[in-house]
Amino acid sequence: MESCAAVEKEVDKVITKFSSINEHSQRVLSDVTTFIEQLRKSIAEGPGDEQLTPGQVELLHTAIANAKDKLQRLTTDHRDLHGTVSKVGKAIDRNFVGDFTATSRNDVFQSERNVVLLNKIMAQHFYRQGMDDVADTLIRESGLPQEEITPEPYAELHRIWEAIHEHNLVPALEWASRYSDELDARHSTLEFKLHRLAFMQILNGGIHAQTEAISYARTNFAKFVKRFEKEIQILMGTLIYLPNGIQNSPYKYLTAPEMWVEAADVFLKDACTLLGINKDSPLSVVVNAGCTALPALLNLKQVMMSRQVTGIWNGRDELPIEIDLDPENRFHSIFACPILRQQSSDDNPPMKLLCGHVISRDALSKLSNGPILNNTFRLKCPYCPMEQCPSDAKLIYF
Repeated sequence: MESCAAVEKEVDKVITKFSSINEHSQRVLSDVTTFIEQLRKSIAEGPGDEQLTPGQVELLHTAIANAKDKLQRLTTDHRDLHGTVSKVGKAIDRNFVGDFTATSRNDVFQSERNVVLLNKIMAQHFYRQGMDDVADTLIRESGLPQEEITPEPYAELHRIWEAIHEHNLVPALEWASRYSDELDARHSTLEFKLHRLAFMQILNGGIHAQTEAISYARTNFAKFVKRFEKEIQILMGTLIYLPNGIQNSPYKYLTAPEMWVEAADVFLKDACTLLGINKDSPLSVVVNAGCTALPALLNLKQVMMSRQVTGIWNGRDELPIEIDLDPENRFHSIFACPILRQQSSDDNPPMKLLCGHVISRDALSKLSNGPILNNTFRLKCPYCPMEQCPSDAKLIYF
């Protein structure tokens, strides 16, 4: 944020100076134009066959010299403005890093498996965005097996989401009707909000749409009376203001653009939860997490390069520091062994005992009375009142 503030300060200087020069130049050009126009009219009023008098010639030379002087000053001001604009670019270079290769690993995409994974999540992202033609072209040109990339239901959901933003509720209402029981089981508000928007759309037709609106309400709001009684009463109150128009009533907020955005977001969230798919594509999650981590990684890389310890980072599958991501980007719990006080890893995974307690594999090795063979061991669980835990353990993943 400090970097953004520094650049914004230079941009504000440019805007202020540009506004000042613009006002000054408009005023100067207006004065010069007015003076020359008056001079032209004065000359045009005289006989057409007469030559200019010495006084008129002198006045004309003075006007031309004055115009050239004003133009020269405007050119100088414009040149100074370029200098101020160039400072913005210097501020960007000074406060932001343009080369991110210092935080990347060149060996990551040397593996064919990693390249395939990258192409796969890119294709899935394009399907999620409704860009089926782009995804199909990527699959064809990258040689990915078509059967491994499924468009997912998200392609349909994205089209419905766009339709809601375009004030077209038909696809969304059809989808909500198809999954009505599942939405009710989850106490979702989606179906009611869609019908509320459809009801308000009818009311926008004016007093002539009153009969249609009442019929729609009787048909679709009966199932929501228990959960949304107050909201339905508010909707019925809108009928009083039909002669004057909903936009001139206290209920105009029900047709505000925010209501459509809210309905679209609720649809996307509930639909993804219901169908068991992620709301955000893996590609967008990775990019957002990377953008969050990038400043800290750049600072760390500079420190490591200054101390000539860059080799510590190379060839490792984990970052040398902890990156504090937002809660929405945390998908896995981190298990810390209660005995050794160490976080689990691929080499030291969590192990669940049959008594229900979980410890790390290293702790299991230290507590067991002998070597662990085929997950068979003998130990006394430090947290279990049993004299001896069952001789079995299960590898679990968090």
